[in-house]
Amino acid sequence: MSSFERYLQDKGKGRGGDGGNYRRNAARELDWFAEWARGDRGDEEWTGIGPPDTDRDPTFGDLDERVFREYARHLAGDRGLKQNTVQTYYAYISAWCGWCVNEGYLDAHYAQRASATAPLPDDDGRKPGDQQAWTSEQRHALTRHVDEQARAAIETYTSLPEDVDPLDRQRARYAALKVARDRALVFVLAYTAVRVGELLRDPDDPRRRGVRWEDISLEDGSMDVYRKKQQWDAASLPDPVISPLRSYRKLMNSPMDRWPVFPTFDQRTLAGLVQEELADRGERPDVIDQRREEYARDLLLALDEDIRPPSITTDGARSILKRLTEATEIDIDHPKHDYLAPHGGRRGMGEVLVRAFGYTVAARYLDNSEEMVRERYSHIEAGELGDVATEALEEIDDVA
Repeated sequence: MSSFERYLQDKGKGRGGDGGNYRRNAARELDWFAEWARGDRGDEEWTGIGPPDTDRDPTFGDLDERVFREYARHLAGDRGLKQNTVQTYYAYISAWCGWCVNEGYLDAHYAQRASATAPLPDDDGRKPGDQQAWTSEQRHALTRHVDEQARAAIETYTSLPEDVDPLDRQRARYAALKVARDRALVFVLAYTAVRVGELLRDPDDPRRRGVRWEDISLEDGSMDVYRKKQQWDAASLPDPVISPLRSYRKLMNSPMDRWPVFPTFDQRTLAGLVQEELADRGERPDVIDQRREEYARDLLLALDEDIRPPSITTDGARSILKRLTEATEIDIDHPKHDYLAPHGGRRGMGEVLVRAFGYTVAARYLDNSEEMVRERYSHIEAGELGDVATEALEEIDDVA
């Protein structure tokens, strides 16, 4: 299946088509499809799509609608996937098949023929994992927890006596920085409705390097983010977000504007970064070791030397939220997530905005079309219409 790489380059993001979540996910499923086609996956009786008793990789000549029908059946049954996940995974293979038709590798889009798609389960219209929404109680519990943690750590650091050991002071500052960063991240996710992929670094998309301080104006209450629609745009920073960000930046002691707002605190990453950067500046290894010994953490040395660390990744944000959800002991009732996932903050704000101001205002804040917002939050309108129907029935009953 040598066409896979060319297809993925066409669909990838960034220079050379090497980045993007779609490319990563499609590559995974195309590899799975190739192994299945060769007979490397499936039950013992499955020998692949090539002619029996041959020892060669599958070719385009082996593909027809019966092959895609069998693969749809394999997804729906053998892999134990949920029905919407089956639809999603098959869509990657189907999209590649359509590309092959356009490129002249295949004569027809076999994957979309009715007989090929017949074994697929019905799609209920929901995307896997895309339905969690933080409730007001969950939002308040999480933000209250991180606020208390940050206030306590900052108080501990700022109230240290002047004669305290320098390394102890650094340790207290580092602890305060970490919880202040986590507080700022939680508040931004909870109240801005910005997509986590617009806020943090995506290793598969070089354009998404994470929001920097130069992208934020606390005075104007705005933040420039690289939107899903592939362009820069301003997002609003509502009042609850301003104070945690301002306190956090002050604690960092005004880092350079090109620093990420949410840098990684991973010690191994920072150690390698500090050593490499100081070596590039001409420092000898023994001097670098001595400099590092003067600091309790490499992050603090990086701050003083303006050695810019990378932003945390979207996966890093999920790990932080898992840890904080567990620490807060918040009740989670969701089939996929046992923690408050980042997209749940965005969806929870969508609920608040639709109920308070309607679909048009919510669509502008969420950076979505009104049509999409109406579709995503159709349960709100359904509930309101139900109330109208109930009121109408009560009026009729009163007249009767």
